Amino acid sequence: MTTEKKQKRKQQVFTLLVQVGRNDNDGLPKNATGGAMMCFASGVDEAEAVRETVALLKRADLAPLDVTGYGTLAERLEEGHDINQEERDLMQQALDENSVVVYQLTPFYD
Repeated sequence: MTTEKKQKRKQQVFTLLVQVGRNDNDGLPKNATGGAMMCFASGVDEAEAVRETVALLKRADLAPLDVTGYGTLAERLEEGHDINQEERDLMQQALDENSVVVYQLTPFYD
């Protein structure tokens, strides 16, 4: 894809569920074996959103293991997902800031 076409592609926000393992200084609770993080990440496509999210989590000393994409707001609504105003606001924040916003962290225990 040419640079000109890339520049015309519009940023979108994707909902990602990232499973993380343990790492020193990861900030997870002491007895947790890992966790799951619901994130809203901006990107011109889902692949870019995943790459940026994984890179950010690694810089935060987390150990991303797996990422599941749930699509954009429009795609989720089309599938019948119930999306509350808080989620919508955080999606807009991710878009406005061209960033990754962690919406929820659920630690895993044995």
